[in-house]
Amino acid sequence: GLRRIAELYRIEAEIRGLGPGQRLSARQARSAPLVAEFGDWLQAQRLRISAKSRLGEKLTYIHRQWGGLQTFLHDGRVEMDSNAVENLIRPIALTRKNALFAGHDEGGRTWARIASLIATAKINGVEPFAYLKATLEAIAAGHPASRIDELLPWNFIPSS
Repeated sequence: GLRRIAELYRIEAEIRGLGPGQRLSARQARSAPLVAEFGDWLQAQRLRISAKSRLGEKLTYIHRQWGGLQTFLHDGRVEMDSNAVENLIRPIALTRKNALFAGHDEGGRTWARIASLIATAKINGVEPFAYLKATLEAIAAGHPASRIDELLPWNFIPSS
């Protein structure tokens, strides 16, 4: 089991940086057979191990999530795991206690929205302070709400 998972990560390392179409082709040719073998192995383990044991419960959980675990095999834009996202939201989770003192529920929701914008800016290679400053200035200057999508981080063009 672990050798197959290690091989999947090795394949992902090799195709990192390629376009979605190339990643999808490589995954379908190289990763899909490994995932299918792993699925067969998991099924064999489920038949062998009591579903009431701790390991059996974990195997049942994986079985229920199996469709989602294969999403990366059908879309080259999707990462195999959520490690990158988890690393981006870790600072939010680490400072979660700060939201407890936001004053009220709406303050906490506002804080969460800003934290989400900052993380999204980082994902898109945009410097968060410059993005937030330019976006807030545009809104203050009367940017129309009907064109709010122009202000999303992936559409941000920093001024020179």
